[in-house]
Amino acid sequence: MTVMETTPTRTDSCSAPPQAHRRPEGQDSYTISEVVAFTGLTAHTLRWYERIGLMPHVDRSHTGQRRYSNRDLDWLDLVGKLRLTGMPVADMVRYAELVREGDHTFGERFELLEQTRRDVLTRIAELQDTLAVLDRKISFYADADRARAYEAEKAR
Repeated sequence: MTVMETTPTRTDSCSAPPQAHRRPEGQDSYTISEVVAFTGLTAHTLRWYERIGLMPHVDRSHTGQRRYSNRDLDWLDLVGKLRLTGMPVADMVRYAELVREGDHTFGERFELLEQTRRDVLTRIAELQDTLAVLDRKISFYADADRARAYEAEKAR
């Protein structure tokens, strides 16, 4: 991964909070198979992320094997979160491009993430409405089942 930009007061590491508990302590170089084990992604997906510019620079060993860093794993954590939001891959790639372009893209990155946040909030509201419908149906069937059991008990 390329070096991320910094400002005097903030650093945009473009990552989710580190999850060091999943990684060997003190290690900062991982093979693709280790990254597959840590992330649950496939090797094909990791190579595809590189091809499309979502992971534009992964170091290589002297034999040409990919060597991922903790920073790369942090980036993959963020990408996983963005995938969960439903953000289109093209927008994730655009976000990665903006990060590489530097601090002057903060505004555009902000807007991209804000729009994604609005989309997530809309989906949450839709899911809450759906959950309410399910809860009403479950309650109806539970009450009907209890009423049936009560009537059966009375008939004995």
